[in-house]
Amino acid sequence: MKDGFIKVACATPKVKVADPVYNAEEIIKIIKETGANGASLLVFSELTISGYTCGDLFLQEPLLKACKEQLINIARSTKDMNMVVVVGCPLVVKHKLYNCAAVLHDGEILGIVPKTHLPNYGEFYELRHFTSGKDIDEMIWFGDNPVSVYTNQLFVCEEIPELVIACEVCEDLWVPLPPSTFHAMAGATVICNPSASVETTTKEVYRRSLVANQSARLLAAYVYANAGEGESTQDVVYSGHHLICENGSVLAEAERFTNEIIYADIDVHKLAAERRKMTSFPGGETEDYEEVLFSLEIKDNNISRTFPRAPFVPDNKEEREKRCNEILSLQSMGLKKRLEHTHCQHAVVGISGGLDSTLAVLVTARAFDMLNIPRENLICVTMPCFGTTDRTYQNAVSLIHELGATLKEVNIEKAVRQHFEDIGHDENVHDVTYENSQARERTQILMDIANKYNGMVIGTGDMSELALGWATYNGDHMSMYAVNCSVPKTLVRYLVLYYADTVENKKLSEVLMDVLDTPVSPELLPPVDGVISQKTEDLVGPYELHDFFLYYMMRFGFPKSKLYRMAKQTFDGVYGDETIKKWLDKFYWRFFSQQFKRSCLPDGPKVGSVAVSPRGDLRMPSDASPSAWI
Repeated sequence: MKDGFIKVACATPKVKVADPVYNAEEIIKIIKETGANGASLLVFSELTISGYTCGDLFLQEPLLKACKEQLINIARSTKDMNMVVVVGCPLVVKHKLYNCAAVLHDGEILGIVPKTHLPNYGEFYELRHFTSGKDIDEMIWFGDNPVSVYTNQLFVCEEIPELVIACEVCEDLWVPLPPSTFHAMAGATVICNPSASVETTTKEVYRRSLVANQSARLLAAYVYANAGEGESTQDVVYSGHHLICENGSVLAEAERFTNEIIYADIDVHKLAAERRKMTSFPGGETEDYEEVLFSLEIKDNNISRTFPRAPFVPDNKEEREKRCNEILSLQSMGLKKRLEHTHCQHAVVGISGGLDSTLAVLVTARAFDMLNIPRENLICVTMPCFGTTDRTYQNAVSLIHELGATLKEVNIEKAVRQHFEDIGHDENVHDVTYENSQARERTQILMDIANKYNGMVIGTGDMSELALGWATYNGDHMSMYAVNCSVPKTLVRYLVLYYADTVENKKLSEVLMDVLDTPVSPELLPPVDGVISQKTEDLVGPYELHDFFLYYMMRFGFPKSKLYRMAKQTFDGVYGDETIKKWLDKFYWRFFSQQFKRSCLPDGPKVGSVAVSPRGDLRMPSDASPSAWI
């Protein structure tokens, strides 16, 4: 439960229809098992204590009396279990029968939530037995303890205020305006649904989509427990198709026809962060709601949930290729509009033979093709100096040749040495002045060539570099349109790879593959024996770590301790704990100290959910203190 991770479970026992004593015994076994496995929330299926398929036996007093007795028995079993249990049960209130979800905790019944929408079509005939809970607001007595029977109840954890549980029952989800919509607007972050959805061909596809989409719409977790084996098969079959979803993602799904118990770790801090960010999400509409408090001991349970090492890059190859094509289109369309608006027929790109400049050239060529501008109007400038190696130089030359663009070479050694003389810098001192003088000289050349051709300079820097401030202010930091500004380094690599895999030009593909195989470097320091001596990741840290930190900090506002915990689990066996801590500290220091560079970024297209534009996603003061973060 630490860091907002809540382990939840869905289960249904192999019930015996109309046998509450037997069913309660099986329910209690599952409560003990899931509790031992660390579950803090357990949801059973609809009418679990009786079985959903009792038919007219629901009108018999012996069954209803036994259900109420066993509900008390089950509630007692939760004593000292440090978990919330939601179980389905038929209950009589003022001579009317209701299909209910009972919420249990620490030996007590916290509340009873009756079903609102009763299906009475096809194989369903609930109106024959049950009354809608839409208008009920009553108390029911369990011995000396009164318990509220009311649809609009929020069960709030005192220790984790982001954990707010609400319930709806089966059909409630399938109507145009489910009660869970109002629950979420009132503050619920976790919706529990004890259900008895019959199985028919292809129905699980619709059910999965329905649950996942509702969790996305509500920015909530949705815990859906479905009736399974043991229910009467007189006319229909139940499959035990449980689902645990979070904001549109299916975290866990039961194999049908197995009565499988499923578990997932939902992240209520993440859900709360999403709601804070989405200011259009309604909140605080609690006028008709009752809050019921409960307590959970915070335990540092192991997280079974996994986190992708490259959160900006889809794991699935088919999805990844689709994403890459879409991003290339977004980048190209952004540049296309800027070229059209300015009536610009030329573009200038500084080409180094590295990943970022390669991607920028590919995007610009694609934009030119969209506008039917000849590719020879794409002026690619290579500017060798002290750190340029033969490998990157040859890759740059070959790339431009295969694309059909125009290559210009301007050796800047003489100009940089003159600049060193002008400012009194010893070129044998390889400090930041030595490096940045080269970067700024290159930018001046690009800008002036752009003026000469009445064109514009296309920026090459990526979002990871901008997050870390790994750019020379008014050097590679500046351009007239920055096509890579919201593409992280880990994704740049896959975009170039996708282009290499799909382009028909074999020679171009080979060049791109060699670019991908070249170490990332600004090449501002002299090579050693003709090999790159300045490797970026040796200086600022592995980009896969920084992109991991960037995604979860920017997207969800996670604190440093949580990022460290997630990174340790995700990169176990790749980086040691001390290495992760070192680069996490470096990430925060660079992110806060380098905002001044991001505050004056050139225009560029947003392509994903995380961006650092000062005009959009990151309106951050350049002199903000990082104290609260580190």
